[in-house]
Amino acid sequence: MGDPHRVGVVGLGVISRAYLDTLAGHSEVDIVAVADLDASRSAQVAATIPGAEAMSVERLLAHPDVQTVLNLTIPAAHADISLGTIDAGKNVYVEKPLAVTFSDGRSIVERAASAGVRVGCAPDTVLGTGTQTARAAIDGGLIGRPMSASAVMVTPGHERWHPNPDFYYAPGGGPMLDMGPYYISALIHLLGPVRSVTGAASRLRAERVIGSGPRTGQRIPVGVDTHLTGVLEHTNGALSTITTSFDGVRTTAAPIEVHGEAGTLAVPDPNYFDGEVRLFALGDTEWRALEPRAGYAGASRGIGLIDLARADDQRPPRADGDVALHVLDTMTSLLRSATEGQRIELTTTAQRPAPVALTPIEDWKAYDAKTR
Repeated sequence: MGDPHRVGVVGLGVISRAYLDTLAGHSEVDIVAVADLDASRSAQVAATIPGAEAMSVERLLAHPDVQTVLNLTIPAAHADISLGTIDAGKNVYVEKPLAVTFSDGRSIVERAASAGVRVGCAPDTVLGTGTQTARAAIDGGLIGRPMSASAVMVTPGHERWHPNPDFYYAPGGGPMLDMGPYYISALIHLLGPVRSVTGAASRLRAERVIGSGPRTGQRIPVGVDTHLTGVLEHTNGALSTITTSFDGVRTTAAPIEVHGEAGTLAVPDPNYFDGEVRLFALGDTEWRALEPRAGYAGASRGIGLIDLARADDQRPPRADGDVALHVLDTMTSLLRSATEGQRIELTTTAQRPAPVALTPIEDWKAYDAKTR
């Protein structure tokens, strides 16, 4: 694969640990710099990664050794950091969502294209064996022509476990922008792009109570809708329904089901990389599990950045900016539809990314023994 791809990480909050566990020491990636608004946190993280240097955000974006910036800041900062990265002539890989407004997301993708750099964006969970096995089953005709899907995410809210959950309930937050990227990205991989949406939304409580950490018991205001239901019309004619909620407790619904003329697929939670894919075909008397037949086996957060580093002119990154912008267009249009009470035609589209062949863990998790 040649020299390792040199990465700088901006934002060292809760999610950064999952990425660093995948990337630090990987033979194809070299984390050369880390930055956070909390300088002491940067120093602590850098001390755990051989060769990494703690520095300011400004210095990291300008650092000549950094090829790609991994942007793990809070959603409200995604656009500023990503645009600064692009202006510095570097690739950027962003934690979801691409941005909190569609106009900012479009600016990121358009400016990157003009600058000749790449944009990647989470979620990369859709590259694991769960979603990819389901996609292979659909593409292989196991359910016949797909005609509909349902996607359901119901939780009481992230304030139960996150020590600083304020941004989940501020503009740019809410269950759709937070969790919608997993479900909509999966639906695009399974059924292709979306052409229009219709949505409705509600808000159960005006305040939330933090349930863990040093701020336990503190009340925070809710500034966004916390339950949204929508209908997605795919360009292939399939209809998907989606529900994302921070107001419920639990559901027995499958995270995603895809219905075809010859069968139904139960697809595992797209917030995870693997999970059991189940098929009920016409004429069956019970569900049967499908063996993993596609995807990065045993994958973890950060595989999308590795996939980006491996991409070339023939095969663009699978978790790329075009898909992320289309997902953002879908989500923000659902929210706008809920406000305006009308069906909205999307202004973007995206190609289904290339499928992932079944890739054993040892073929992608190639660690450098000298740094592990």
